Amino acid sequence: MNQSRRQLLLGAGALTGLSIFGARASASVRLRASPLFASEVPRTLVLLQFSGGNDGLSMVVPFGDDAYGRARRATRIADKDVLRIDDYRGFHPNLARMNALYAQGKLAVVEGAGYPSPIRSHFKSYEVWHTADIRGRATGEGWVGKLVSAAWPDNRDPNLVVHIGRNVPYSLYSQTHPAASFPTPTGYKWAGEASERAALEKGGEVCEHGESMDEREPANNLEYLRKVLRDGQASSEAIRRAAVRYRTKTEYADDELAQALRDVAALSAGQVGSRVFSVELGGFDTHSDQKNRHDALMRRLDAALPTFLADIGGTEAGKNTLVLAYSEFGRRVRENGSNGTDHGVAGPMFLAGEAVAGGLYGKHPSLTQLDDGDLIHTTDFRSVYASVIKSWFGVEPARVLGAKYPTLPLLKA
Repeated sequence: MNQSRRQLLLGAGALTGLSIFGARASASVRLRASPLFASEVPRTLVLLQFSGGNDGLSMVVPFGDDAYGRARRATRIADKDVLRIDDYRGFHPNLARMNALYAQGKLAVVEGAGYPSPIRSHFKSYEVWHTADIRGRATGEGWVGKLVSAAWPDNRDPNLVVHIGRNVPYSLYSQTHPAASFPTPTGYKWAGEASERAALEKGGEVCEHGESMDEREPANNLEYLRKVLRDGQASSEAIRRAAVRYRTKTEYADDELAQALRDVAALSAGQVGSRVFSVELGGFDTHSDQKNRHDALMRRLDAALPTFLADIGGTEAGKNTLVLAYSEFGRRVRENGSNGTDHGVAGPMFLAGEAVAGGLYGKHPSLTQLDDGDLIHTTDFRSVYASVIKSWFGVEPARVLGAKYPTLPLLKA
């Protein structure tokens, strides 16, 4: 396919609203529409990114450690307010429903997640977490992109990986399995405006001798482009239909995260061919006024995630849905002068769902033995990835992560 054909295909993707994030516009990439309903419900992974750097010490609070009280004044969670897990730690008081999930064995907390030689830059650490490699984007695809290639190499379903939100995370970057992305499923349309479609159709007219009107390119390339558009339109129709038809068992908050998870529930139930979903909760860069800002984020999380799990609970989709939540780094132990905390290193990761073997994993980092004021990680975050890759999807983790990492018994046998 020559350069002008690549440009036309990429232009078609831009016009139609598909996120062709990481896609190579070549004839080897063939898309197909997925059926609205399938006979079996596959295992799916829902990624929840806490963007900005979540203060893990305000989420899973080490209230039993005197060093916590000495380091925190303005941002401290009072002992009496903590939802106790044990005599050392407990959940933020705004996480009552998350605490209930934990008590039911449906929530796992992995403490002290991080990586060696940590980076405190949002962008660089983000790259490390999203590629599972200290070199970041220089390694190429995101870790989910590599997972998809290893787990479903021949699956060209355009809905295989779906991000619901504004910004497609780098973890989904793939050169062969582009992620579909949209703010809301009901607004997801491949088809552009009438004038845009007309322009594409005109550009795809074929002459009598098998040549296209635009630069006399081969007719089979034009037919391929038409097929991409047809399949993409069918794909978006399936997504919109699943979203419209879905009837929730619970009431979701009028909140961006809650509504995104409602959409995940709809697409899971509608069986549109997705295996990985991605959503985001932003606002965690709490350099100032952290108490109020983080408290609000915890309320939003507690209103959204447990509602989603309750909605799909008891269904085949619920049994086969795993949520993995994480941030690009934690915050420093000691507060700054603006009643907030600055960029840190280690923090907790969370897994939720009916398949989770709930409880505490890893070891809480010391609050006194620090690295330049930062927590020292006790669990490599890639061990959590490896556990999910192996136990949930049955893929050898080294094929995705490029190295072997110890796995954790995070899922039920």
